[in-house]
Amino acid sequence: MSTPATLSALQARYGPRYRWLLLLSVMIGTMASIMSSTIVNVAIPGMSHDFGIGQERAQWVSSGFMVAMTVSMLTTPWLLARYGYRAVYAGAMLLLMAGGIVGGVSASFGLVLAARVAEGLAAGVTQPIPAIIILRAFEPHEQGRASGFFGMGVVLAPALGPSIGGLLVDWLGWRSIFFMVIPFCLASLYLGARFVPVTAPGGVAASRHAGALDWRGLLLASSGTLCLLNGLVQLHGGASLHAGALLLAAVSALGLFVWWQRRVQRGGGEPLMNLALFRHRSFVMGSWVALIYGMALFGSTYLLPVYLQLALGLSASHVGTVLLPAGLILAVTIAGVGRLADRQPVHWLVSTGLVLLAASFFLMTTLRLDSALAWLLAWAVLGRIGLGFILPSLSLGAMRGLPTVLIAQGSSAINFVRMLGGASGVSLCGIFLEWRIAAHGDSLTREQTSPERLAAFGEAFMLLGSLCALALLAAWRLREPKPEMLKD
Repeated sequence: MSTPATLSALQARYGPRYRWLLLLSVMIGTMASIMSSTIVNVAIPGMSHDFGIGQERAQWVSSGFMVAMTVSMLTTPWLLARYGYRAVYAGAMLLLMAGGIVGGVSASFGLVLAARVAEGLAAGVTQPIPAIIILRAFEPHEQGRASGFFGMGVVLAPALGPSIGGLLVDWLGWRSIFFMVIPFCLASLYLGARFVPVTAPGGVAASRHAGALDWRGLLLASSGTLCLLNGLVQLHGGASLHAGALLLAAVSALGLFVWWQRRVQRGGGEPLMNLALFRHRSFVMGSWVALIYGMALFGSTYLLPVYLQLALGLSASHVGTVLLPAGLILAVTIAGVGRLADRQPVHWLVSTGLVLLAASFFLMTTLRLDSALAWLLAWAVLGRIGLGFILPSLSLGAMRGLPTVLIAQGSSAINFVRMLGGASGVSLCGIFLEWRIAAHGDSLTREQTSPERLAAFGEAFMLLGSLCALALLAAWRLREPKPEMLKD
């Protein structure tokens, strides 16, 4: 007897538990995609040595992944409408697995970079899918719990990935970390074949006549994102003229992107990003929070390990001691806050998280070279608790008020905005830090730390805390509408 494949048939076969099985299936694939985005950083030194390339060029294995992931998120609604959940999800998992295999056996840096871009494309397509499922398959009073369950699983990937990856690099070399995604991809393919429907969002049949992909919009978004990230990298490297030209090109391309989306929509076509999303106040406010929060989150992900080693003089093992418990506490917090999101106003939860995250950044400035490690651990944990309040709540608050037909577009758009903020945040944080270190008369090339270096890092943390405080202005306007839930 063949396994039923449409949404209605799967719901009839598995009953009320089906939605949880579906969420588990896509959660494992999302874990694989997130792990592939974070774990490669521990392989960059070994890769640089083996291929005889500089650190700046090797860093493109992370940057190339991020550009590909950011842009491909915009294609998810069109892919789902045209090919259905199962085909899109399975295709993304196969591409992610192929990228891992090719990256692990590559004999040239160019092939490794191509593999990372392929992984980024797969990760970008995958990441909006869980939010679409949560908002369409779960009742409003269950959506917070579902977000908490999903978020708890997903954050374990970046929490545990670098630690496991570091051990693999030490034991087996940098190539081994590319193969870490394979077991996750195989598991997700098996579960996807059983529980992910072949139908498109809404339970309707996928249609090859869903309209053409907006290739011009995709090209403009890709060009703008690539110019923005490359311009920030050039600015970081001190090439001001080149950086200025790239940033101007980025603003022009993104401006043309908005103009083109409006033109496509007026002509009755299907734009890559439906600008009708931005007629909803909660979505606009959520997008602002996502942009600023992405800058602070990704900026701190870059800044904190550098701070621990180059400012406080901690060893790599001490860095793991601080970050791993904080990551585990984040997973537990997300599970608890997910349940709260079903009963408490989302804007309260997001605002609480931003306050805690900002407080952790500001408190980092109180640490000195002789401070006890317990204080450092406490402030890191406080920040992760703040993240635990934000992660399961932000998407719900931004998208609950959207019409059902716009949920897929909303999920891809808000993920795109968050990643754009995150990619910018890493570069901006690095630029600001180098500026303040030079202003204090120090340099990161000096092996010995100093109070001046500590002060420069403190100012960088003040910047991140201020960004979180700024996001509060938008978070407070994330009032929860109470729409009639349209069942699939």
